[in-house]
Amino acid sequence: MELQPQCSAKGCRAEAVWQLRWNNPKLHTPDYRKTWLACADHRETLGSFLDARGFLREVTPFTAAGDAVIS
Repeated sequence: MELQPQCSAKGCRAEAVWQLRWNNPKLHTPDYRKTWLACADHRETLGSFLDARGFLREVTPFTAAGDAVIS
């Protein structure tokens, strides 16, 4: 059985369509990125959470698991 990538929002099981690439500058080197996946409904709230803390680096469409670096 193949698992489908899901949104990183708590309790959400929707299909991931966005990658939110981020890092915490107090913990990570400038080039290091962690990835959260988001569905269409949670892209804004997850992005706002990261952006308010100065962690959000980029948001890109998520098309397939092979296209993302999941951390």
